[in-house]
Amino acid sequence: MPSHLHEALLLLFRNRPDLAPELLRQALCISLPTYTEARIESADLTDIQPAEYRADLVVLLLDGSPVLGIVVEVQLARDDRKRFAWPVYVTNLRARLQCPVCLLVVTSEEPVARWASRSIELGGGNTFNALVLHPSGVPEILDADAARRDPELAVLSAMAHGQSADTGKSVQIRPRRPSGQPRARRRPVPAVF
Repeated sequence: MPSHLHEALLLLFRNRPDLAPELLRQALCISLPTYTEARIESADLTDIQPAEYRADLVVLLLDGSPVLGIVVEVQLARDDRKRFAWPVYVTNLRARLQCPVCLLVVTSEEPVARWASRSIELGGGNTFNALVLHPSGVPEILDADAARRDPELAVLSAMAHGQSADTGKSVQIRPRRPSGQPRARRRPVPAVF
């Protein structure tokens, strides 16, 4: 059963599908095709075979027609079965959409990120590599205007960097208080990511 953290991280991407390509571009320096729309697609990646494959989330980039599928997987712990399922997610979605597909693994732990970043040997000299976003790769949002423009990325940033030396800056990003209302006490952001 998925944890609250797992579901909270997925909710950021569900709320704003553009977060997935934004992180691929900004945090992982991945070149993306031109697209005009990012939308949530069915995450059911089951083939006609009896085995069921269900990703956490699928974001589809479109420019009239599909140009890139992004399978988003939140991975909070090492799970060696995923190293067999992830290539299936990507290839099944690629066959369904008939466009390129990549896998974006979002993790809260550096050791899990190292594990997920290892190439997966498919056989015959073929390998599969996930694109892995770990806490240190999440852009830091320290500007209130940027946080208001991109609240999902601001939440992800606070989760990833809440215990860093700049915690004071990250907790200053809060809604403007109505005039006459007392200033809220500053509390550190809990390190959940």
